[in-house]
Amino acid sequence: MFSEAFPIVTVPHLPESVAFYRDLLGFRETYRFPPAGEPEFVTLKLGTSELGLGAGEVRGAAAGYALCVYADDCDRAVAALRAAGTPIVEEPADMPWGERMARVTDPAGNELVIVAR
Repeated sequence: MFSEAFPIVTVPHLPESVAFYRDLLGFRETYRFPPAGEPEFVTLKLGTSELGLGAGEVRGAAAGYALCVYADDCDRAVAALRAAGTPIVEEPADMPWGERMARVTDPAGNELVIVAR
């Protein structure tokens, strides 16, 4: 049902964080939304590892961190998680960048973003 995962870090100053990971740690930018103007979300890659950086205020128990997990079908994955007693924070919804996304929490209260392309 699930195929891949990567961490997402919410940061208050996205351009500053992108510059840190890119210029100091050698990450390269592989995705930006929106494509033009001030970004709201950026994906960076280092070797085979990916990191998502999102602009916003830190929320949740994980101090700004979330795990993004790709699923074949977001709605089906959320239904299975709900049936297992997983708290659903945000129901599946279509996003303006073309993915379907929901938010859940693990037993420790850490956020997982369930996404389908």
